[in-house]
Amino acid sequence: MTMLSILDLVRITEGSDARTALDNARDVARHAEGWGYRRIWFAEHHNMPGIASAATSLVIAHVAAGTQTIRVGAGGIMLPNHAPMVIAEQFGTLAHLFPGRIDLGLGRAPGTDQVTVRALRTTADAANHFPQDVLELQHYLAPTTPGQRIEAVPAAGTQVPLWMLGSSTFGAALAAELGLPYAFASHFAPDQLQPALVTYRSRFKPSAQLAQPYVAVGVNIITAETDAQAQRLATTQQMSFIDLFRGARGLSRPPIDDIDTYSSPAEQAQMRHMLRHAIVGGPDTVKAGIDALVAETGANELMMVTDVFDHAARLRSLQITSECAAA
Repeated sequence: MTMLSILDLVRITEGSDARTALDNARDVARHAEGWGYRRIWFAEHHNMPGIASAATSLVIAHVAAGTQTIRVGAGGIMLPNHAPMVIAEQFGTLAHLFPGRIDLGLGRAPGTDQVTVRALRTTADAANHFPQDVLELQHYLAPTTPGQRIEAVPAAGTQVPLWMLGSSTFGAALAAELGLPYAFASHFAPDQLQPALVTYRSRFKPSAQLAQPYVAVGVNIITAETDAQAQRLATTQQMSFIDLFRGARGLSRPPIDDIDTYSSPAEQAQMRHMLRHAIVGGPDTVKAGIDALVAETGANELMMVTDVFDHAARLRSLQITSECAAA
């Protein structure tokens, strides 16, 4: 059976606040744990008023403290924004607090715009050092060696599992070279899904962490009792994509009856292209969509985004999806 996991965007909804979003993320994790989800991840985004996960390691600590068994991690940390030693210290600390439950997914994009990149005190060319930074991070998480002068305390020896994230063949090739599990961001960047998976699997080199290729595929899944109900819930995410096209960064909006009234034909075409792997519908539709995506990609795991405005409706969507996958 294909494993299901969650990428939680920690959306701040209209009429709500960041604390509510963070507590909702913890509640999602608590329920998901009981429904058999393998892991829940949080992503580093900056200068986005509608997303509360910028301080990703703190979000992970908050959620992990409210759960018992589900793995909690970053999907991902944008490593060019940080010194590898600092990330090792943070995730090494998490590994001691929550043994055997912490994942560290790594990306090379900034997670924001270029103006904010400068505010983060990094530069646009920092991504050029990404492969070297990953190796440095691995070094800090490994056991110390005789004569080692710099130690990331308390990270040394924790060997927090690393994942490579990507939306192109670059990340796939690097994950293969380093023998790391690979998560492809087809939930927002579907174009190179198959080329990236072919690159990863064909070039994979076994490592101390991983003996065989392991792929997680990002996918938007929204489920309700009927296709029509799910399609209405999905307009929240569709509006968020359209707002991004317009350069608007606002709070998550409640669903609407007809997305066509919100956007132009050109915006709709762009939005539908980016969301073309989305699975939206009632249980039968979602079950068929999951089976088809797994058959197409051979994914070991689906990393789901369920961007639903109402918290109770989101929980219900996740519950139904878990039932579909188990059927």
